[in-house]
Formats: sequence, C-alpha cells, structure tokens
Amino acid sequence: MLSAALVAAISLALFWMAAFTLWWQMHAWRTPEVLASTRFDSPDDHGGLSFSLLLPARHEQAVLDHTIQRLLESGHRAFEIIVVVGHDDPETADVAEKAAARDPRVRVVVDTHAKKNKPKALNTALPYCRGDVVGVFDAEDQVHHDLLTHVDHAFRATGADVVQGGVQLINFHSSWYSLRNCLEYFFWFRSRLHLHAQKGFIPLGGNTVFVRTGVLREAGGWDPNCLAEDCDLGVRLSSVGKKVVVAYDSDMVTREETPGTLMSLLKQRTRWNQGFLQVYRKKDWKQLPTARQRLLARYTLMTPFLQAFTGLIIPLNAAVALLMDVPVGIAFITFLPAVTAFVTFVFEVVGLHDFGKQYGLRVRLTHYLKLIVGGPFYQVLLAGAAIRAVWREQRGHGDWELTSHTGAHLEEVRASAPDREDVPA
Repeated sequence: MLSAALVAAISLALFWMAAFTLWWQMHAWRTPEVLASTRFDSPDDHGGLSFSLLLPARHEQAVLDHTIQRLLESGHRAFEIIVVVGHDDPETADVAEKAAARDPRVRVVVDTHAKKNKPKALNTALPYCRGDVVGVFDAEDQVHHDLLTHVDHAFRATGADVVQGGVQLINFHSSWYSLRNCLEYFFWFRSRLHLHAQKGFIPLGGNTVFVRTGVLREAGGWDPNCLAEDCDLGVRLSSVGKKVVVAYDSDMVTREETPGTLMSLLKQRTRWNQGFLQVYRKKDWKQLPTARQRLLARYTLMTPFLQAFTGLIIPLNAAVALLMDVPVGIAFITFLPAVTAFVTFVFEVVGLHDFGKQYGLRVRLTHYLKLIVGGPFYQVLLAGAAIRAVWREQRGHGDWELTSHTGAHLEEVRASAPDREDVPA
C-alpha cells in the first residue's frame, strides 16, 4: 500500500510539472491579444539612442565576417561594433582586424585572460563601450537590418532597463535533434520569456539582449566564472527591480544554427545546466521581493533537471501501472503524466507547423515523424546533460566548452528561400 501511495504521489508531481511547463509554452498563444502584445511596436523614427554592439569571437573565422557585415548594414544611425578576440586566436583576430580596417565603426579588443570564456570577453570590452546601450551578439548571428531601430523604440516607449529580442535556430532539417532544438528556441523566445518578464523574474538569453550601459556597469558586468552568464545577469537585474521588456517578431529574430554534432549539443546543454545550477547556488534570486517570484526562480533554475527527470520517469510510471498489482485508481493516476506528455506532443506538432509557416520553411511529413519519434531520445540526451552538469559542478570543473559553428543556418536560409509558397496553410 505504501509503494502504491508513493507511485501515486510521484505521478501527481510529474503531472503538475508537465502541465505547468505546457502552460508556459502556450502562454503567447492563449489569445490573439496576448500574441500581438509579444511583438515589437512599429518605431516612430530612427531613434535617439546609441548602441555598442559586443561580438565575442573565439575560433569563429568561418562565420565572423558575415556577422560583422550584417551588423554594418543596420538601418540605425548610431552604433559601434566591438569585436572581442583572444590573444591566442590569430585566425579570428585577422578577420576582425580586416573588418575594422574597412569600416571605422568596427573596433577590435583583445582578451588576454589565460583561461577564456564569454563573460570574460564581454567584461574586457565593457570599458570601451561608448553607446547608451550595450547589445550582445554571437559571432555566427544573422541580424535583421531594422532590429536596432525597433529596440531603440522599445527602450524609449517602455522605459525599460533591458530589452530582450528573439533568437531562433533555423536549420531544423540538419538532423533529428536539430528539429527539436529549433522548437525549443521557438517556444522559449516566442512564449516563455514573455511570461517571465511579466512575472518580474527572467533568465536572459545569451544574445540579442540589450542593457542600458549605466545599468550594466552598476551591476558590475557579467560574472566571469558563471557558465550561464546571460541567465545570471537576468537574475541579478530582476532581483534589484530592473525593468525587462521582451519582444519577438519572426522578421526581427536573430538567426543561428544548432550545434553540429550530438556531442557538441551535449556539451552545450551541460554548460547551460551547470550554469543554471551555479546561479541557483549563488542565491541572488532570494532578493526577489515576493514569495511567488522566489518560487518561480527556484522552479526555473531547476527546470533543466526536472524536465530531464520527467522525460525519463514517465515511461517507467506507465510500466508500473501495467505490470504492478496496484488498485485501479492508482493505475489511472500513473497515466496522468502520459496524457500531459501526449498533449505536449500535439502542441509541438502544431508549433512545428507554425514555425515553418512563420519562417517560410518547408516542413515535410518526415519532419513531423522525426519530431515524434525523436522525443524520447532527446529526453535521454537532456537527462545525460543534466547528470553530467551535476557531476562537473561537484568535481569543480568550470571550464568553458566552446560550441563551434559552421554557418549551417546561412545555408538553410539560402536553400529555403524559393520554398515559401510550398509551406502548407
């Protein structure tokens, strides 16, 4: 009887977690009004703020020049680009120096830290920023021509301290896991971050994030030892009451690529999970003013581990219900998480259709099948990354495992451009 009660309790907890996550994912689609409110408002002019755009690049010589050129094509009238390169990375430095020689709006700053990571690179550049607002991009980003103008307007119209724009992985066709990786970004930036901003607690995204320069300097920049410096900055700014505005528009998103291999994805997710764990242990979130915000912070920072656990335990729960001799009522309860998982799968299928429609990408039947069949395997990968993150944190391994980029998202854009008319309605 005790074991049956334990199974029921675990099942109800899993059901609650899965339902809560699904509710977060669906936030932006609750009503047409909510969906409309998540977009950028149309700017009234070319803006009055100036931007310092930070571009940390390490072994990114294959994609860096394209990103710099896209940023230079911005329609905004006041910005500078600061490329941060390592002193031990001559190939990337050469690309950056050539770009600086072509255009005075590009400057190069050298990071001389013995052990390098992204937050150290960003902090190296911060004293050189001359703009009213600091923006962060990654070296492989494809940035929209009008993004800065829309961000400028968002700052002035809302009085925000921080504006978080959308980021979208785009090469969904590259592999079975890239399909799910793209959808994760779609739900995170399209929906979930808006709810976080509304609740007053937000783990910021890694790029296309803009912070008033004075606010950023007052906060001391980025934590140089945190593996999720973006999340940490968002938590610290939320905890002292800074206003964060999130805006997502499929035309304005910054386009990126998924990691090129499963091992690269595993290491990336390990770094993020370990970073979330580091932010949780720092306890800055305990400064949040309300109990609801602190509860949201606890849940959010532990979400990677809870999701991994949920994905693995649901099949086990179903097996218990089928194989163990438990009362009918208990058996019914054990299937509740599976029902939520099924609803989530349906929502993901609808989301994949919406993703393809918004980005003019041809989504075929095989992609829907890969999405469904790949779900359990993706959960295994997430669980592995979560376990590895805990192991690394306990062992004191805080080195930065770099994710390499090849520009697959650029090929995706070129390949899919003629297929806009083929997207099913």
